[in-house]
Amino acid sequence: METSRDTLGHGTGKDRSGAGPRTRKRAPSSGQCGAREHRRRENFLGALPPSPPMPLGLGRRKKAPPLVENEEAEPGRGGLGVGESGPLGGSGGGGPHVGLPPPPPSLRPRLVFHTQLAHGSPTGRIEGFTNVKELYGKIAEAFRLPPAEVMFCTLNTHKVDMEKLLGGQIGLEDFIFAHVKGQRKEVEVFKSEEALGLTITDNGAGYAFIKRIKEGSVIDRIQVISVGDMIESINGQNLLGCRHYEVAKMLKDLPRGRTFTLKLTEPRKAFDMISQRSAGARPGSGPQLGTGRGTLRLRSRGPATVEELPSAFEEKAIEKVDDLLESYMGIRDTELAATMVELGRDKRNPDELAEALDERLGDFAFPDEFVFDVWGAIGDAKVGRY
Repeated sequence: METSRDTLGHGTGKDRSGAGPRTRKRAPSSGQCGAREHRRRENFLGALPPSPPMPLGLGRRKKAPPLVENEEAEPGRGGLGVGESGPLGGSGGGGPHVGLPPPPPSLRPRLVFHTQLAHGSPTGRIEGFTNVKELYGKIAEAFRLPPAEVMFCTLNTHKVDMEKLLGGQIGLEDFIFAHVKGQRKEVEVFKSEEALGLTITDNGAGYAFIKRIKEGSVIDRIQVISVGDMIESINGQNLLGCRHYEVAKMLKDLPRGRTFTLKLTEPRKAFDMISQRSAGARPGSGPQLGTGRGTLRLRSRGPATVEELPSAFEEKAIEKVDDLLESYMGIRDTELAATMVELGRDKRNPDELAEALDERLGDFAFPDEFVFDVWGAIGDAKVGRY
């Protein structure tokens, strides 16, 4: 529509002075008409002074950024300063300016998790971590412990339940229980069989520990060894800082028919867990990847990311690859399995998968038959063959 007249009576000079049904009694001179037209415009426009010339690049008014609720912002500040947002998103200094930097990290929304020590403690709050090592540091800081005291964490249970072990992902609403070092023990083991019946995992921060003990195995017959025990040394060789696959290989390479010595540290237990021998994860029980709205994915390389809950394909593929890790290498590691599924989901053949694994996970030196089985497990999960 061309008319510019509205309900508030604001119109253009053209609408007010253009031809219409009314007739004028006399035509003013050109000078008088110009003067009257000028006065009419002043009356309708409020006699606004002429606007100063506007610098280039400032012609568009930017929309004020939305307010962000954040517990880190300092409460109770008196009044708004220049550039601070008001209650309606405005600005105390005439609106936001072009070229302002993004808000500082302290004003950005952050993920906050609640935690307790598994043997009993008040509830603490932790945030600002991007990997497992930093997570343990935050927990230690919250409870005023040395970071080296934290062995591993479980999600939503204080028990040494390997099905609830914190791996590479945390549900955004999960509660974190930290297990700290308890009693140390030294055990002599006679290797009567090639397989000891141990499944090893690690906490991502330098501690390898027992995740599962196979029923009826050599280790199962030694009651003092339990799931959750950290392996400090084998025959005097310090294992602090070793990955799970390195520890599993050392145990496998021990000669049959010989006795070897394990130094172990068990997690400190609550009163309701004393004298209980904790159960390990059941084979094929599947990884626990969180119960919240999404998951925080912790990566050994790169920053943590918030992701959606895994799809049915991802859950089954990760479970099958984790089973293969246990079968071939004697370890369980859902983070490693998830990384392998991520690398293999778009590969067209086993050779492409092998190249991707060598590039990203070359330290593991996976055998060819293992890579082929991983390729098959991912392919089975894609088509729903579980």
